[in-house]
Parts: sequence; C-alpha cells; structure tokens
Amino acid sequence: MSATNSRPIIDRASGLLIPLLVVVIGEAAFRLGHLHGDTLAAPSKILFSFIRALRDGTLIAATRDTLVTTFGGLAFGGLAGLALGTLLGSFSRLDKLFRFPVEVIRPIPSVALIPIAMIVAGFGYTMEIAVVSFAAAWPVLITTRSAIAEIEPRLIEVARVLRLGVIATTFKIVLPASLPRIFVGIRLAAGIAMIVSVTVEIAANPIGLGHAIMMAQQSLQPALMLAMLVWIGVVGVAINSLLIFLQARLFGRAGAGGLR
Repeated sequence: MSATNSRPIIDRASGLLIPLLVVVIGEAAFRLGHLHGDTLAAPSKILFSFIRALRDGTLIAATRDTLVTTFGGLAFGGLAGLALGTLLGSFSRLDKLFRFPVEVIRPIPSVALIPIAMIVAGFGYTMEIAVVSFAAAWPVLITTRSAIAEIEPRLIEVARVLRLGVIATTFKIVLPASLPRIFVGIRLAAGIAMIVSVTVEIAANPIGLGHAIMMAQQSLQPALMLAMLVWIGVVGVAINSLLIFLQARLFGRAGAGGLR
C-alpha cells in the first residue's frame, strides 16, 4: 500500500486517539477511586450496559424509532424546503414577498411546537415527524434559495436560447447546477433532524433513544444512560458519513467544497 493510499487510514486512526485516551483515563480514575457516585459510570460498565441493551432488543427498538422519525422528518422537511427554496430563488418578487414571514417563523424553536403537535397528532411517529420536519426544512430552504439565486447567468441564457419553459429550465438546468450546494443543506438538516428527534423524545414522546435515556436516568442506571448517549453520537457520525459518501459519489469534485 502506498503512502498516499495509507494516509486516509492514518488520519481516521488519529481521530480515535482522544476518545481512546478519555476512555483509558476514565477507567483508571474509577479503578483508583478518584471518581465515584450514582451519576457517572466507568467505561467498562458503560460497555457492558450497551451489550446488554443490544442483546435484549432495547437498543435496536429505540434506534429504529429514532431513525424513523429522523429520516421521516428529513424527507418531509427537506422536500418542503427544496420546493419553497426553489420558488424563492427563482422568482425575486416572490422572494421579497416571503422574506419577512420566513425570517419571522424561522427563529421559532422547533421544540416550542411540541404542545401544538401533541394536540393535533397525539403521541407517536406523526407528532415527532411533524416537529422534525419543521426544523429540517430551514437549512434546505436557505441553501436552495441561495444556490439558485446565485446560479451562473450564462446557464439561464442557454435555457432561453433553447426556448425552455420555466418548469423545464428548473428541472433540466437550475436544479442540476445547484444540487451540490443544496446537498450541503441536506447534510445540515440531517444533523438537526437527529438532534430534534432525540429532544422531542426526551421532552414528550415515549419512544426512541431520547426516551430510553430518560428511562435509564429515572431508574438510576447511569451506565445505560451514558451508553445510549454515546450510541446517539455514533449513529449521528454514521449518518453524516453516509451522506458524505453519497455526496462524493453523486457530485465528485463539485461536491468536495461541502462541509466535512
């Protein structure tokens, strides 16, 4: 294996250095008696709790519920943001008309919608997906509007020369040229969707990883609570890595300017 090919492997391995160091120091602190109490747990106990939750199905069921609401909210919110962002980016007058309402609604915390969503949909997937959709729509909307508004004018001239209509221009020229930047918004929305899903589960919805954390906390199981917390981070990294892979495969160097 050449030095060039081995470089990414070395970079990934070096990224694990600090987490491994934290685990070793934490385990040593518990073993030596420097850390104790009912609110923390040794890394070894966290690992055992993780394995136990994996074996009894608790972890799998909670992960499934959180992923359903995360990707469901990302799908609905992303499509809404893409549609509205395309309209606002394509028509400047429409953008001016909607700019104030968008800027008023956008800062509203998504969790503030939980009471309304509970009244309308009750507990379960529908309520959580609705709240997540609201949160996930904004990054896609903003990046889509910006990408389309700043598209190369010569591409629009090509559409005029070819006598393409508005719809044909949008789907054949505007969106394909804007997709690399739009995909960055989708990646941002995916992270937000995951965060909001867990938050809704902690605050109100009795499903998913957030609810599992609350149950572990209320039953005084810090090892299980921390195991779930670490697992949420692992799932988030996996989702982001998947999107980075798709971005590279779909857009190549055109998508390389996105967030890492």
